[in-house]
Amino acid sequence: MSNDDRTRIIPRRTPESAAMSENVKRAMAITATLNRLTFNDADEIRALFSDLIGKKVDDSFLLIPPFYTTGGVDISVGRNVFVNQNCTFYDLGGLDIADDVMIGPNVSIITSGHPIDPAQRRAFVIAKPIVIERNVWIAAGATIIGGVTVGENSVVAAGSVVTRDVPPNTLVGGNPARVIRSIAD
Repeated sequence: MSNDDRTRIIPRRTPESAAMSENVKRAMAITATLNRLTFNDADEIRALFSDLIGKKVDDSFLLIPPFYTTGGVDISVGRNVFVNQNCTFYDLGGLDIADDVMIGPNVSIITSGHPIDPAQRRAFVIAKPIVIERNVWIAAGATIIGGVTVGENSVVAAGSVVTRDVPPNTLVGGNPARVIRSIAD
């Protein structure tokens, strides 16, 4: 297993895994409150989301509950970001969402996982960052896997599973997602 400088490995039964568990509990409490709100509660949603990620989100940020995350503190969100309902962000590896990003309903952005080897599977968590660059649209039901950068102006088609970097100005789709075509400026 490679361990580049973007990868976090968190062994089970360590102070780091205990801190991770405490952060999950914190996030679950905040999202339980957030998920009782409606579209009309945009200001309160922004306030709770700001508390969740530990920094104030811009007034242009819009999220429609329900929303789920494993921590929140490793999420960074730009201006004019829209997150539709029923999205899940596993942010342990770090999740950077740039300005003008649109995220459709039922999207999963998953920065962490477990080893494939059955003997190691419960021994630790592996986390890699995800970067969503400016003006990206991630359509309904897509899944983005840790270690991926989705390039500026790109579109991830509905239901796609993105396991590799997406070049800027492209439409990707499928499982695993592949470049379908370039998007003209």
